[in-house]
Amino acid sequence: MLVLSWLIPISLFLGGLGLAAFIYTVRSNQYDDPEGDARRILSDEWDHHPKP
Repeated sequence: MLVLSWLIPISLFLGGLGLAAFIYTVRSNQYDDPEGDARRILSDEWDHHPKP
């Protein structure tokens, strides 16, 4: 039971840290264009000669 007194606060802290990171990414507009990658994959414009 002593282990639970350590694990519960640690898990709550890590969960809060993950939630804070998620809120930061939403507020910094990192999820602004979710369809852009899907359309880029289907695009016919390919660069057949990558830069070295």
